[in-house]
Amino acid sequence: MKLLKYIICFIFVLGIILVAYLYSVIWATNVPAKLSSEYVEIPSGTTLPQLSEQLVNEGFIKNKSSFNKVAKWMNYNDSSIKSGRYRLVPESSNRELIQLLRSGKQTAVELTYNNLRSLEQLAGKLTAPLMIDSSSMYNALTNTSIQEQYGYTRDDFMSLFIPNSYQIWWNISEEDLIKKISVEHGRFWNTERTNKAAAIGLTTREVYTLASIVEKETLALSEKNRIAGVYINRLKKGMKLQADPTVVYAVGDFTIRRVLNKHLSYDSPYNTYLYNGLPPGPICMPEISSIDAVLNYEEHNYIFFCAKPDNSGKHAFARTNAQHSRNANAYRSWLNKRKVMK
Repeated sequence: MKLLKYIICFIFVLGIILVAYLYSVIWATNVPAKLSSEYVEIPSGTTLPQLSEQLVNEGFIKNKSSFNKVAKWMNYNDSSIKSGRYRLVPESSNRELIQLLRSGKQTAVELTYNNLRSLEQLAGKLTAPLMIDSSSMYNALTNTSIQEQYGYTRDDFMSLFIPNSYQIWWNISEEDLIKKISVEHGRFWNTERTNKAAAIGLTTREVYTLASIVEKETLALSEKNRIAGVYINRLKKGMKLQADPTVVYAVGDFTIRRVLNKHLSYDSPYNTYLYNGLPPGPICMPEISSIDAVLNYEEHNYIFFCAKPDNSGKHAFARTNAQHSRNANAYRSWLNKRKVMK
């Protein structure tokens, strides 16, 4: 009888120890209360040993051994690991953590891009917060078949990308990202905007191209509609746009502060001093304010404009060549005094 009591007592104590052990492994906190980052990013093809090592190294769990044990008990293995970006809850247990990672319920990345000049720059900006490699993104952006799939060429593919902030899955593929951007592009070019473009006599990508010139002509939001109006007037009259930013883009030297005659003679379809009409594509990614400035251009009789000689960044507008010559001479004199020669 005494022996039986000892056995029962031993089993009871053993049970308590077992319950305490299981609690410490399964339900006790393994994610620290304070995290250096809330988000863990799991690349495609990650194995369980790699994941547990990553979680420890990045400070997301305190005990790797207990995590691996619970993963085994919950049948969480290489085949059930889902890549993505997950927001961890501080002081989570192994069970709670594994349930989150197994669920595939990612937290989206806010992707913002603007003020870019080239597809190479765009590739770097797009991939900075994502799993995608910038070189593979650039290859996708410059892939002729992908460009043609959306009805674009290398010259005008930039116009697919409307500068804004977008919610994107961290582990999205290159082609799915472009598809997502295409959907957002369609939302931007709503009926109101497309009707305004048609009323001007421009396609949406031509509006984007003209907006890119307006973008590089002025930093003053108050001037954008008026400058857009100057270029619309020139297009209607069949005049060359003679836009200095297109010359800078053609030459490819973005340090130029003063466009000289040698630049004006540079032969390129982007040089609007040599070729009529719009260039083959945008010279940069314009802000939405520049796109809307073209769509809502100011109606006036100005044909010319020139930077004011006061360092304000604003412009003097003119209706006649004589007026413009006076404005241009004043600005050249101002540059000469400040020894701005290139």
